[in-house]
Amino acid sequence: MAMDLTFNKNEDHNKLLVSDLRKRLAQVKLGGGQKRIDKHHAKGKMTARERINYLLDEGKNAIEIGAFAGEGMYEEHGGCPGGGVVVKIGYIQGKQCMVVANDATVKAGAWFPITGKKNLRAQEIAIENKLPIIYLVDSAGVYLPMQDEIFPDKEHFGRIFRNNAVMSSMGITQIAAVMGSCVAGGAYLPIMSDEALIVNKTGSIFLAGSYLVKAAIGESIDNETLGGATTHCEISGVTDYKAEDDKDALDTIKNIVSKIGAPASAGFNRVAAKKPKEKIEDVYGILPKLRSEQYDMRAIINCLVDDSEFEEYKKGYGQTILTGYARIQGWAVGIVANQRKVVKTKKGEMQFGGVIYSDSADKATRFIANCNQKKIPLVFLQDVTGFMVGSKSEHGGIIKDGAKMVNAVSNSVVPKFTIVIGNSYGAGNYAMCGKAYDPRLIAAWPSAELAVMSGNSAAKVLLQIETASLKKEGKKLSEAEEKKLFDKIKARYDEQISPYYAAARLWTDAVIEPADTRKWIAMGIEAADQAPIERQFNMGVLQV
Repeated sequence: MAMDLTFNKNEDHNKLLVSDLRKRLAQVKLGGGQKRIDKHHAKGKMTARERINYLLDEGKNAIEIGAFAGEGMYEEHGGCPGGGVVVKIGYIQGKQCMVVANDATVKAGAWFPITGKKNLRAQEIAIENKLPIIYLVDSAGVYLPMQDEIFPDKEHFGRIFRNNAVMSSMGITQIAAVMGSCVAGGAYLPIMSDEALIVNKTGSIFLAGSYLVKAAIGESIDNETLGGATTHCEISGVTDYKAEDDKDALDTIKNIVSKIGAPASAGFNRVAAKKPKEKIEDVYGILPKLRSEQYDMRAIINCLVDDSEFEEYKKGYGQTILTGYARIQGWAVGIVANQRKVVKTKKGEMQFGGVIYSDSADKATRFIANCNQKKIPLVFLQDVTGFMVGSKSEHGGIIKDGAKMVNAVSNSVVPKFTIVIGNSYGAGNYAMCGKAYDPRLIAAWPSAELAVMSGNSAAKVLLQIETASLKKEGKKLSEAEEKKLFDKIKARYDEQISPYYAAARLWTDAVIEPADTRKWIAMGIEAADQAPIERQFNMGVLQV
């Protein structure tokens, strides 16, 4: 690819964003910090990440869900790095599995509100894809100072156990290893799993610990006698296997998983994988430094798909959305991507890049229907500012055409995967399969921005509201005061559109390097291929 000064500037900017991502991930991996890791090791225990790394097949791909969960949240409570739990999809004895491990270096593995949300996301992915799920339990239970935000509601702590029961009825394998504390309501999780292990001397399960037992009924008893490995393996029968240490427990899990039968197949098409002809590193130079600048999304697609082959559907129509067929790591995919170039229609009209027009919404709707008919997974590449506004668009039925596209995305039965490359604003986020539209996986590049509108636009709107309010009070801001207020509003809004702000709240599953995009999509389709499609595509009254 020819390189110029603009390419080089873009490349420098985007590589700095990736460098920042790597630094942030390195910090996340420390969990509660090195001192707490050392204390954990002193007890003869492996950390959550060490347990997962030992369990997963060496040298095989793995992806982490929600690494940035909780970032910047709960600072008044000392923070909750990674949401206090590590979640990965990887391979155990060659079988793709979901692994969920409490991080006891973070508040003894206590559950914050984001911990519950992250655990539920892991279970949702396992349910959608019928993936075996492994729980590595080491938790002090609900974080009591925030119990009202984690305990009673539909999607709080109790939903975990409901999902245990649902997955069991679906035949989804669940294995739990109690490798530390497992108390109160949390004690139900391993026992509602298909098989439960407990590590001798370090694992314990009870509804109430020794101090609470003493306070409640006056009985004096130590925790090991109350709910240790010997008690539950030889007296209560609550657990199925007694392990001598962490590695022994993990080896037992490997042996159990190795005997699980082969899953059914959804039948998605796959051939031998080919590398793209274009280098993935070129993405850094193609993607503009400023989110308002133009570029050709086809150039990005050529860096992501096998052999850089992209068979466009309706190439000359509805040009602000690109649709077409390709392969990623051998898997057949249908791509729906926002085109960021200003384009000229056959009628001589100009259309702005990144904006969804009636014709592009119509094209995307038809293409999504085609992919559902052919049983081809969908990949959405987001860089969208929203739907076109104004009298011409309104009179042309943009709401109707937009509604059709949203309907097609909502009712799609093939698995959907979303990568937020750049802007993800307003209703464009919805139409391009944002989190609310059930993508099997949704990840963002470090260049992503997610919000109702850009920081600049939002700040202008909010400034107008603020100055109008002051005017009613008989006050008027000087030009310098207006600029100061604008900058203050924009800075606050810009923080909220960061991909890390979104990832902290699990609006996306991860912030990833562009080079990892093919791996995420391929592993996602492989997971989805284990869950045969059980219903027909139907758009209801909004037919194409």
